[in-house]
Amino acid sequence: MSETTLTQQLTGLIMAKPVAAADLEQAALLTLDAMANAMAGRISEPGVILLRWAGATGVTDAERNAFLLGSLTHILETDDLHRASVVHPGCVVIPAAWAVAVREGIRGHAMLKAVLWGFEAVTRIGMAVGPSHYRIWHNTATCGPYGSAMAAAALLQLDPATIVHALGNAGTQSSGLWQFLEAGTMTKHLHAGRAAEAGVLAADLARFGFTGPPNILEGAKGWFTATCPDAEPEAVTRNPEAPWQLLQTSIKPWPSCRHTHPAIDAARELRHQVVAEAIEQVEVETYAAALDVCDRSLPQSDYEAKFSLQHCVAAALTREAIDFATFTGTARAELAALRERVTLRLAEPYASAYPYAWGSAVTVITRGGERLTVRRTHAKGDPEIPLSPVELIAKARMLMNYGGVHEADRLIDAILALSDDSVLPPLPEMPVFLAVQQNFGV
Repeated sequence: MSETTLTQQLTGLIMAKPVAAADLEQAALLTLDAMANAMAGRISEPGVILLRWAGATGVTDAERNAFLLGSLTHILETDDLHRASVVHPGCVVIPAAWAVAVREGIRGHAMLKAVLWGFEAVTRIGMAVGPSHYRIWHNTATCGPYGSAMAAAALLQLDPATIVHALGNAGTQSSGLWQFLEAGTMTKHLHAGRAAEAGVLAADLARFGFTGPPNILEGAKGWFTATCPDAEPEAVTRNPEAPWQLLQTSIKPWPSCRHTHPAIDAARELRHQVVAEAIEQVEVETYAAALDVCDRSLPQSDYEAKFSLQHCVAAALTREAIDFATFTGTARAELAALRERVTLRLAEPYASAYPYAWGSAVTVITRGGERLTVRRTHAKGDPEIPLSPVELIAKARMLMNYGGVHEADRLIDAILALSDDSVLPPLPEMPVFLAVQQNFGV
């Protein structure tokens, strides 16, 4: 193994992992979550633009379908998150797997196995990038092509050597910068779409003999050297006998950046202990990445509010529900006064525990001088505090209803039935996918 490259080792590790029925069932639940996010993302401003683009350009190939579906999945900030890699795997891997499975006429079990493979690749590489990478590069965008390529390779039944070529050419397409946050633009959705598309393209080309660098990760002019100053290459293949990384993936209960969720969780508990009028000051203790991404006291848009710890904590302290209405202009105005009294700071044990645990503490100081503190080591939806299947299905139903899906329960049942090896259901009101599926008689 010492003479083989990291992508060769990773390929062998993934192909050797056994797949149990329970793994397929969990993959179906994650697939449901991702597809519900895509259906809801259609009615957002960027979603409308993406669908107009798809209609105008006549999207029909799997690569562009993966791009469209991946972009839609990542719009509303309610898609899954793998903590240790700081990657949203579902918005990249599942769109790629879905698009290729539809094109190839592949059924549920093979599609879900591809999802397991893709999650494993993207998260293992994400765990190796080191903390410095995330300060400039968006891990979902940069690690994503490896996951989508692995998922597509599984569906195309590529041999190990060909998969390595696919991963090499997926990695060289890696990109995605955080600069969009400074301007509040739509680029983050492009990140997920391009990562899904890049992997499908890389796997498709590899099937036809198009070669890629086998040492794309650790090579002298490879990806770690270029973008990861404190990479941990050994993390790519660490603990090969561990359960599938898909089982370690968190599901979001609220539509905001995952870095805000442990603080939201703590603040929601405090809401039952103090009335808003009695709050003099709020202190939030957290880890460095949360401060890097979510320290914005004056959010100017719905999207910026989703990346504002100050806004999210103010909302959780005063509102029954954390939903899409929480981030509108009306809500931002209503919460402005309390938001100004929220301060953030780096603190232990949260700083050292990240990224393997995403925690926070929220302290409310009342006008009478009382201090009330709630601490969270993990957030709701993490594997330690998981959403139940009933809660996850309820979330999917809410997202689909929000996105205007007719007969949402029928689509939910059809996606969950993939673990019984059923055919992939048509996606309602998505003509580009419907046309492809009709060609295969799905």
